[in-house]
Amino acid sequence: MYLARAASSSSSRSLLLSFRSSSFRSPPVSSHLLRRSFVTSLPRLTHSKPFPLRIDSQIRAVSPVLDRLQKTFSSMASEHPYKGIFTTLPKPGGGEFGKFYSLPALNDPRIDKLPYSIRILLESAIRNCDNFQVTKEDVEKIIDWENTAPKLVEIPFKPARVLLQDFTGVPAVVDLACMRDAMNKLGSDSNKINPLVPVDLVIDHSVQVDVARSENAVQANMELEFQRNKERFAFLKWGSTAFQNMLVVPPGSGIVHQVNLEYLGRVVFNTKGLLYPDSVVGTDSHTTMIDGLGVAGWGVGGIEAEATMLGQPMSMVLPGVVGFSLSGKLRNGVTATDLVLTVTQILRKHGVVGKFVEFYGDGMSELSLADRATIANMSPEYGATMGFFPVDHVTLQYLKLTGRSDETVAMIEAYLRANNMFVDYSEPQQERVYSSYLELNLDSVEPCISGPKRPHDRVPLKEMKADWHSCLDSKVGFKGFAIPKEAQEKVVKFSFNGQPAELKHGSVVIAAITSCTNTSNPSVMLGAALVAKKACDLGLQVKPWTKTSLAPGSGVVTKYLLKSGLQKYLNQQGFNIVGYGCTTCIGNSGEIDESVGAAITENDIVAAAVLSGNRNFEGRVHPLTRANYLASPPLVVAYALAGTVNIDFETEPIGKDKNGKDVFLRDIWPTTEEIAQVVQSSVLPDMFRATYESITKGNPMWNQLSVPENTLYSWDPKSTYVHEPPYFKDMTMDPPGPSSVKDAYCLLNLGDSITTDHISPAGSIHKDSPAAKYLLERGVDRKDFNSYGSRRGNDEVMARGTFANIRLVNKLLNGEVGPKTVHIPTGEKLSVFDAAMRYKAAGEATIILAGAEYGSGSSRDWAAKGPMLQGVKAVISKSFERIHRSNLVGMGIIPLCFKSGEDADTLGLTGKERYTIHLPTDISEIRPGQDVTVTTDTGKSFTCTVRFDTEVELAYFNHGGILPYVIRNLSKQ
Repeated sequence: MYLARAASSSSSRSLLLSFRSSSFRSPPVSSHLLRRSFVTSLPRLTHSKPFPLRIDSQIRAVSPVLDRLQKTFSSMASEHPYKGIFTTLPKPGGGEFGKFYSLPALNDPRIDKLPYSIRILLESAIRNCDNFQVTKEDVEKIIDWENTAPKLVEIPFKPARVLLQDFTGVPAVVDLACMRDAMNKLGSDSNKINPLVPVDLVIDHSVQVDVARSENAVQANMELEFQRNKERFAFLKWGSTAFQNMLVVPPGSGIVHQVNLEYLGRVVFNTKGLLYPDSVVGTDSHTTMIDGLGVAGWGVGGIEAEATMLGQPMSMVLPGVVGFSLSGKLRNGVTATDLVLTVTQILRKHGVVGKFVEFYGDGMSELSLADRATIANMSPEYGATMGFFPVDHVTLQYLKLTGRSDETVAMIEAYLRANNMFVDYSEPQQERVYSSYLELNLDSVEPCISGPKRPHDRVPLKEMKADWHSCLDSKVGFKGFAIPKEAQEKVVKFSFNGQPAELKHGSVVIAAITSCTNTSNPSVMLGAALVAKKACDLGLQVKPWTKTSLAPGSGVVTKYLLKSGLQKYLNQQGFNIVGYGCTTCIGNSGEIDESVGAAITENDIVAAAVLSGNRNFEGRVHPLTRANYLASPPLVVAYALAGTVNIDFETEPIGKDKNGKDVFLRDIWPTTEEIAQVVQSSVLPDMFRATYESITKGNPMWNQLSVPENTLYSWDPKSTYVHEPPYFKDMTMDPPGPSSVKDAYCLLNLGDSITTDHISPAGSIHKDSPAAKYLLERGVDRKDFNSYGSRRGNDEVMARGTFANIRLVNKLLNGEVGPKTVHIPTGEKLSVFDAAMRYKAAGEATIILAGAEYGSGSSRDWAAKGPMLQGVKAVISKSFERIHRSNLVGMGIIPLCFKSGEDADTLGLTGKERYTIHLPTDISEIRPGQDVTVTTDTGKSFTCTVRFDTEVELAYFNHGGILPYVIRNLSKQ
């Protein structure tokens, strides 16, 4: 069957739901983390024990109307509704692993047909069922998933833990610190602001590729990282001591998702004898990588994650699940990257936004865990909430490889088998029901790359040259640069460090082995090293003006590259290790040489970057690379050697060997068997154990950071990194209610696929931007600007950085590209920030018009916080990316969707009108997904759908956002 998106409706609101969404309660058993022994030895690298909250205080926190139900609810809560299925999991040799809630004990045949991903939601609902936050009715909705999912019913979900990285983690900790201050001002206990579930924060987004092609690049880049970010890092270190249950993994340890996969992922929790599946939400959209390990995880906005930390259940629409059957085996020489780019294109075409994708079939046995994690990682690129791989024997083998103990793995297998959550492909398979079905024969996958501007624009390698010429010819767009025919063969000659050099359209100026997507996969990493070795043996060499870099996802990669003896060949080609973090994939590619940059800008060259990442939106990788291609690590090396993307690898040589003979890609490409042999001999369990024992000890620069011990943060008004935000200024205990939008001006009129990089860039701060002006006025030298991502703890910088992407296309500017807009009342062309501030000063509200997929890309709460601080009241678009829509609601901004077939252009909207949104001012009169009328001062009228998707989101909107909602409820307890 196929599930179509429809607006949810409700004839009446449930009193119990209102109660549940307004109350807080610690889990039935403390979520204190029982970490492996080598972690628990260090106090600052463990989670502290959470405090309990009393049930009677929750009841008082909601409404006097419910006081009369206190006695009834208290007796209901004293006895778990599903105590009858709470049973013991015995050990094979005697004793027990622990106790658990048994799904088979429900004796309900509907459960046997449920997708494995939905069973995890079901177990969580049963375990947390207290008829307060989670009711028996919620459990029944999940059991009856086949019938309820098409109706888009709402359920609560309580993840087992929360995952942060530092770009999103700093603002999260800033918000928590600010919430403590707000609680204090309201006369409540500030210590109520504490995580109730384990929170892991990995610092990985700050390292930049300042130094490359050098043996000491790692140390040099880390020193610069600490110089720039000392204040941020000290703040995070303070947070790890001031807040309970928070673990901070220091800089230089690896990429958050690889650390999660290799170390933090539990698969099954054993918390004081209570067994339950691991699940996680993270403030990075690629949190989904953990789905490859059979752990249910996905990205959420930072503000949503903060509420989850504080015990608030996530309100979500029970998702449809697309069953994706894999068969066959990848052909020789085809990589996991080729597979994931193919899968991404298939799923984008099918349409999986808001859904889970669950993989199954005979082909699963041919996919390593690392291959699965690569596919799961790119869930945001194909639009799904999750790309889930249930636990099977391959998962267990990986857990052993990565250093998990035999006893832990035995417990995981025993629990999952007992609870019908383990897939054993040696046994007959129970047929499961899915919302829709897809299939792929792995044998049909061919080598490919993706670009030049979007991850899902896959290009088969054999068609790349033709596609490149088509992009040069085509008008400016996702697949076009509009380069005149007569200029396409232009050759720019320049001097590079005294040597003659040249650039053409398509010349590769950045080649980066980077990103969580691929650097956790030994096959493609060692495959890249083998390509480098074969190239060295034949005498091929990467051009010196190509900026090459290698940023492994963890220290394990370095260990196996060294053991294999192949790292030296990567070094010879310029792929020296530059650091352990996201680097180029997040936009931290560092500067390219001035002579190269001048040759590009002065001659309007369409230069290329090739990276093994997951995002290639224009302006993200580097301001000067207009063409950005995603490729497997071996292909990154190959394109670096070729020096251009304008090549047909089948028919054109990469270069010439020592004897002047043509060398083709096939001459340096390793076989699948060659790679497998090196993986087998070089990737060992001890490497994982040694790596993660050492990261718990920190590093000298981290350990030398001194931080205060007080639980309230001492804000420094002069700080340009950490600043007290204004979210709770003048806050009272009374919710403000829905705010009307009357005669609002249009701040921006945008097209399709506006990403969070357009809205809130993470990369470099342009010298002429409002943020640069702010920093210069406070004595910050240009060389110390750092990136927007690193300054997310300062709302003043981030508000100025909102819509500051140099590639922003605003229709109000009639074709001009850049971070500017027109101030409608005066007709002046201003920076977006300056225009927004002028509107705010005049007391005028603003809205944004947009096309399809507004807010796609990285999970980025500043893409909602920034517009809110600029005074934006609503965004009207054709469609929203899932996380970004949620973030807008969380910050009190109204998300509206045009009706199908309509948009600003078809309705004749120019953006110069004034807009009134006819939304009721009484929250009880607003329903999830209802229609509202929007009128303009020019006499136009059209209908939009309000994208408040759940009752809980309406409650957030009534309070002015999710964080004020949480504070008001906690302060009453």
